[in-house]
Amino acid sequence: MHTSRADLPYWLAALYLKGIGPVRFRRWLVHFGDIKTLFTASPQELAEAGLTSDHIKNILHPNWLPIEKDLAWSEKINCHLISCLDSRYPALLAEIYDAPLLLFVRGDVALLTKPQLAIVGSRNPTASGAELAEQFAYYLAKAGLAITSGLALGIDAASHQGALNAKGHTIAVCGTGLQYIYPASHQKLTQEIVEKGAVISEFLPLTPPKAKQFPMRNRVISGLSLGVLVIEAALRSGSLITARCSLEQGREVFALPGSIHNPLARGCHQLLRQGAKLVETAQDVLEELGTLKIAAMQVIEKTINLTESQQNVLTQIGFEITALDAIIMRSGLTTVEVSSMLLALELEGYIKTVPGGYIRSP
Repeated sequence: MHTSRADLPYWLAALYLKGIGPVRFRRWLVHFGDIKTLFTASPQELAEAGLTSDHIKNILHPNWLPIEKDLAWSEKINCHLISCLDSRYPALLAEIYDAPLLLFVRGDVALLTKPQLAIVGSRNPTASGAELAEQFAYYLAKAGLAITSGLALGIDAASHQGALNAKGHTIAVCGTGLQYIYPASHQKLTQEIVEKGAVISEFLPLTPPKAKQFPMRNRVISGLSLGVLVIEAALRSGSLITARCSLEQGREVFALPGSIHNPLARGCHQLLRQGAKLVETAQDVLEELGTLKIAAMQVIEKTINLTESQQNVLTQIGFEITALDAIIMRSGLTTVEVSSMLLALELEGYIKTVPGGYIRSP
């Protein structure tokens, strides 16, 4: 089920609520059932749900002028706006604790549900580091993985380019709104990714670059992916933040070892000491990811004969425990509809009931 056009203004209004993150807003959504009911509730109903007077004021009186501009952006060619309840919202990303409420997308939305590997590293890599990133991305893209990175200088750019050279798929996750191209030198690369892949952001289109937004972006890079490969990273770097996010999200972390004399190898060596998988070839990554990738593809193949609504419900359930409330909220369906579909999916062997919710069947 796609996000309805009538609901998009409310989703955008949610992003303008100051000091309200996705976790708290999801709790409100669960309470009210859907986003329109939340934004059209009475002050008393909002207060009974635990909203403060400031929250209530902001909910009742959104500033619609900038929202209209954001809606106009979404109507441009190749521009898309998908909420966390949209059937196109990537299931792996939906599993993380603080998944974005909205994704702004330029390019092919369908790529977001494709099995992905994130490749990240230094903005100022050695020549050999950049070459390795491009080569790994090339072969992994040839093997069928979408290559996800952060559009930054250095390893990120080389990874995107390697996937493009392979005529494969690549996804760039931005730390700015999509009306900005950051860094500005990546105009051509960005346009090529839009044409042959996807560029995405959780930030409103006119959001300029700010330091605090890039760690937020990193959790999305890892959240979209089966795992993260780190190629050259200093001990204090954004790449290690992405790797830490990956571990917290239960994803794989891979690292390339390097010379003990190379400062950019120290971050990778630290990850290896902490349990990251040592990688020497692209095949090493594929072998580790093989089971996960096969499982993901089998789920896609198995769901061909399901109805659209059943596929929508199944998409909301991961291989980690997913609570019933979360399934209802993400699917946008009623409790009765979801309960009926969950029973059917369990009888067909797609899911299992476990304490606390549901999980995908292997």
